[in-house]
Amino acid sequence: MHMNKFTFKKIDENKDSKRVVCEKGRATVVFSLKNEVGGLLKALKLFQENHINLVHIESRKSKRRNSEFEILVDCDSNHEQLNEIIQLLRKHVTEVDMDSPDNSCLPEEDMDNVPWFPKKISDLDKCANRVLMYGSDLDADHPGFKDNVYRKRRKYFADLAMSYRHGDPIPRIEFTEEEVKTWGVVYRELTKMYPTHACREYLQNLPLLSKHCDCKEDNIPQLEDVSRFLRERTGFTIRPVAGYLSPRDFLAGLAFRVFHCTQYVRHSSEPLYTPEPDTCHELLGHVPLLAEPSFAQFSQEIGLASLGASDDSIQKLATCYFFTVEFGLCKQEGKLRAYGAGLLSSVSELKHALSGNSKILPFDPKVTCKQECMITTFQDIYFVSDSFEEAKVKMREFAKTIKRPFTVRYNPYTQSVDVLRDTASIHSVVEELRHELDVVGDALSRLNKQLGV
Repeated sequence: MHMNKFTFKKIDENKDSKRVVCEKGRATVVFSLKNEVGGLLKALKLFQENHINLVHIESRKSKRRNSEFEILVDCDSNHEQLNEIIQLLRKHVTEVDMDSPDNSCLPEEDMDNVPWFPKKISDLDKCANRVLMYGSDLDADHPGFKDNVYRKRRKYFADLAMSYRHGDPIPRIEFTEEEVKTWGVVYRELTKMYPTHACREYLQNLPLLSKHCDCKEDNIPQLEDVSRFLRERTGFTIRPVAGYLSPRDFLAGLAFRVFHCTQYVRHSSEPLYTPEPDTCHELLGHVPLLAEPSFAQFSQEIGLASLGASDDSIQKLATCYFFTVEFGLCKQEGKLRAYGAGLLSSVSELKHALSGNSKILPFDPKVTCKQECMITTFQDIYFVSDSFEEAKVKMREFAKTIKRPFTVRYNPYTQSVDVLRDTASIHSVVEELRHELDVVGDALSRLNKQLGV
């Protein structure tokens, strides 16, 4: 935990300081000394006598008492050594409070049973190819199972997805006349229903997809263009995938604002039905709302909650995702509207869900997570939220009930996940928040001056 510049501002200024922050085998000790000759030498000699290796030392004048200095020491030590050095320091430094090192970081063994999860966006290369269903292998009841030409085409798409690595441009596809015709049927029938069935945000964003990605009845948008469009709108990007991923792997992508997206087209024999996600479902169902900031945040927070969670928790989160992002309803101007991609890409189920004959309950993660997900038939129950914001707040509270020995935070600058499990990592977040609040405060101050307040 080498620090390049002075970082005492991370310590609570309201308390005299002798703080211990531990990270694996390393600790940061902060203590106060009177400004007298030989004081620092005596204190540091205690570390030497107890065979504690000093990695980094900093000092500054105390902000609380002009007659004192504050000392920061990074050292390699274990808990037993720390306890001993703290007791010895108490005899040589001013009277101070101390945070117990046992409470400042979590024991490493607490992490032993945590499932592996990606910590940087390139780690998705390790899990994006673990396809569970379909890909180039089709079940006997799949519409394209007996069509060798279609199966060969599916293998082509699967191979492209399997060879993709983070940072690569998404391959551009020359879609066949039959694929474009199938897309056209789906596009035409769905766009007839959207004005009366789709939510407001969807209707606002679909034209943008047409404008920036050439999405129209006779043209299937290229995933690379869609990815660039989303990146500019909400920071989401597209990653091609060969077929169904496990819930754990799919949700992990959302944590990094990465949407795993199929690139193949459903079989032409049944253009209004597909047993699996295809590019019609992805582009017409998911993408317009991934371009909506509030919805994008909602999706990412489900993904972040999944990282390192138990299998049981993953199942609950995936079920909540299914009944919101895939089959969710909302209320707008007193009417039910669809925002779930599974509804917005299915003519028949979209009609059914809003027919007045379906069973609808308020979205409550504690209830929703226990509902059975129907794959090949209409859902038995749909869940409605007043807004994306309401659903997001409820999911945040639900995520707090998931048992993990840490929490996580997405760092958009490095496209990585910070694991918050010790006081050092938490202090770092606090400092960033303080800076953001300073920016907001400055903006409000300038605005007030302009308004003459």
